[in-house]
Amino acid sequence: MNQDNILEVKNLSVKFPVTSGFFKRKITDLKAVDGINLEIKKGETLGLVGESGCGKSTIGKAIIKLLKFNSPDVNISGEILIKTDDGEIDIVKLKSKDLRKYRGYIQIVFQDPYSSLNPRMSIGQIIEEPLLYHSKMSKNERNERIVYLLEKVGLQAEQAKRYPHEFSGGQRQRVGIARALATNPKLIIADEPVSALDVSIQAQVINLLQDLQSEFDLSILFIAHDLSVVEHISSRIAVMYLGNIIELGNSNEVYHDPLHPYSKALLSAVPLPKYNDPNEDVGNEVKRERIILKGDIPTPLNKPSGCGFRTRCPIAQKECAEKYPPLEIKKENHFTACFFC
Repeated sequence: MNQDNILEVKNLSVKFPVTSGFFKRKITDLKAVDGINLEIKKGETLGLVGESGCGKSTIGKAIIKLLKFNSPDVNISGEILIKTDDGEIDIVKLKSKDLRKYRGYIQIVFQDPYSSLNPRMSIGQIIEEPLLYHSKMSKNERNERIVYLLEKVGLQAEQAKRYPHEFSGGQRQRVGIARALATNPKLIIADEPVSALDVSIQAQVINLLQDLQSEFDLSILFIAHDLSVVEHISSRIAVMYLGNIIELGNSNEVYHDPLHPYSKALLSAVPLPKYNDPNEDVGNEVKRERIILKGDIPTPLNKPSGCGFRTRCPIAQKECAEKYPPLEIKKENHFTACFFC
């Protein structure tokens, strides 16, 4: 593992069995993630974007090994290497009893703040729960930690005795962030943490994550479909399509100068602020030239041969159907999986 990296994912594949009939006989596999390679450096935010169903949330849940709880028959292969005090650990190979020791290194902030908090537990109990399993703190030390974390996320100590239904969506997400910080993790997976919130609250949560990242020296895998949010918070951006990463680079380059045809189409729908006319309000927006993709989105159950995007790609050629293009460097620190871009 590179000394600067906190996490390395190597050739990660995730397959869900597809069953049919009364006896649930397996008929095929759904390959949600197909040979992913990525790395996250210490203190950086890697943005992972793509349309719904592309596999981005599956990667996040595979890294923290949550998939087995909901889908015991899921098949996960490859390597997920996390840097710990004991050295390099491959999460894929860890059994449940061994995983608990390292669970505190990686925590997750879930998408829905309304369903991710136990309604029967107080806010204090929710934040305390990971400390009970992953620390040897006394009761007084845990209480002090709860008060400290609540204040760090912009809540008050006396709110620890209240229950989730007494909080707004933005406040609940702050509680989720406090819970994730409880064990002093090295990496936080933020799985679309603002998509369920009002636009006015999204900026507050994003700014909070950035402040906490700077203070606690966190690395973040930020999963989202809102490209403007990802560009704002991320150091680098990885674009996914149908289980594969098709573009990876510095956030400014990928957002403003994408190379892959899919990235160009995805970003063409994002409005850009208009700053060039001093007589216009700063908030006015201008759109890029819109790129409309033709054809139906393929299903992961029956992916096209070669490049999965070729059936909708405006520059596809015969070679695209014969083999999958590797993720190769096209410019400095800018990688693309395309033969012709």
